[in-house]
Amino acid sequence: QVQLVESGGGLVQTGGSLRLSCAASGRTFSSYAMGWFRQAPGKEREFVASISWNGGTSIYADSVKGRFTISRDNAKNTVYLQMNSMKLEDTAVYYCAAERLHLPTKYPSDYDYFGQGTQVTVSS
Repeated sequence: QVQLVESGGGLVQTGGSLRLSCAASGRTFSSYAMGWFRQAPGKEREFVASISWNGGTSIYADSVKGRFTISRDNAKNTVYLQMNSMKLEDTAVYYCAAERLHLPTKYPSDYDYFGQGTQVTVSS
């Protein structure tokens, strides 16, 4: 069992930056691929970024490529999402997720655990 707790959300202006953190419980964190998803009001949950178990491979949604960076620190059982050059359309609840098959994936159905989410609001 893995429990995930996101933090770092808040209000930011367009063009600004935020860093989200996701702390995971459990001794097997380093064996999981990790991902970030987001859900805006009235929209379906969408993929943002994912990183392999050892941090060697990452993938991104086209909408955030070049602006967001996913990283992880297995010694701290934590995955991060650095968000730069933020846009109004980045406003959403952001969720981290854990997946047991080691490799990054953009499909929510591949993930075994999701956190409760943290709100990110971008204002003009």
